Amino acid sequence: MDKLRRVLSGHDAEEPSGLAEVIDATSLGWGTRVKGFIACFAIGCLCSLLGSCLLWVPRKGLMIFAVFYTLGNIASIGSTLFLMGPMKQLKRMFEPTRLIATIVMLVSI
Repeated sequence: MDKLRRVLSGHDAEEPSGLAEVIDATSLGWGTRVKGFIACFAIGCLCSLLGSCLLWVPRKGLMIFAVFYTLGNIASIGSTLFLMGPMKQLKRMFEPTRLIATIVMLVSI
């Protein structure tokens, strides 16, 4: 009977669970997401460019290039996590139409 009264009075909202409260408390605003995306993407581009420039260092050049270029790619891909969120990005990456490209990219890294 109490549930019927809540529905009729418009107060049918369930009590928020602990997980819902944590998600709401840690969610970022749109401006913060864009700033995080730009910062992470810029760091990724800088690392990739630095790795390309350090390719010509004698003896250790290839190893330095591989490390910086890999970090740059990971940072650039990670920057989109700010815009879409991690679960949505993973779901889109592993859609059937993108599966082969995702596997090739992950193996290449």
